[in-house]
This record gives sequence, structure tokens and C-alpha cells, in this order.
Amino acid sequence: MQVQDQAAIAHMLAELRVEHRDLDVAIEHLASSFSRDELQLTRLKKRKLQLKDHIARLESKLIPDLDA
Repeated sequence: MQVQDQAAIAHMLAELRVEHRDLDVAIEHLASSFSRDELQLTRLKKRKLQLKDHIARLESKLIPDLDA
């Protein structure tokens, strides 16, 4: 993997982590509100899980392959 690819992946990881944290805050706020929207809460949680999976895939790309 080239250095440019690693830099692009690292940049994308940083953006995804920020979005993941923002969703954490939004989910917590929505869950604690008096008139919470369960559908919206479910959608936010699903998006958060998708982000987590995407982050994991990108992190695995940064790990160098070792020849056995």
C-alpha cells in the first residue's frame, strides 16, 4: 500500500470516528428526551453500527500483510 493510500485511509478514519462520536451524543440526547422518537433512535443506532463496521474495515487495511 502506498503512503498516499494510507494517508487517505487515515483521513477517512478520522472523519468516520468524529461522525461516530457525534452519533453517540445524538443517540444519548434522543434517548433521554421526554418525547423520544423510537424510529429515529433505531435509525441512528443502525447508522452508528454501519460506521463501526466501516471503521473496522479501514483499520484492517492499514495493517500490513505478512507473508507466511
